Amino acid sequence: MLQLTKAEEQIMQTLWALKESTVQDIRDRFEEPKPARTTIASVLNILENKGFATHKSFGRVNIYYPAVAKNDYSKIQLFGVIKNYFNNSLPAMVSLFAKENNLSLRELDELLEESRKELKKAHRKEIRKQHRRKRSCTHL
Repeated sequence: MLQLTKAEEQIMQTLWALKESTVQDIRDRFEEPKPARTTIASVLNILENKGFATHKSFGRVNIYYPAVAKNDYSKIQLFGVIKNYFNNSLPAMVSLFAKENNLSLRELDELLEESRKELKKAHRKEIRKQHRRKRSCTHL
């Protein structure tokens, strides 16, 4: 997946928040000085070419939609940071985060517990998927 520029990411954040929007809707979300409509339209065109956004035309109005889910883009970005800056070591990243944010032991325990819950949930989901595959194979 391609990397977004800062301007592209700003517009994608707005698209993700609004779910659908016009150029004017996006422009209205910016603080003063607001970018020109043509600038926003150009960035949206680039986002469409990169596969991040799509649109439907209603007369002279285009309604834009995200083509990539925020969660999917976030995961790719986070894994890229872990790979490129922490030698693919999640513990190294978490350690830096904990030190830089001066996390207490209680906060670290909460982080670990939340991680355990998410891993268990993902594991159960994978087991159910495998079970469904096995059942579908036995019905053939």
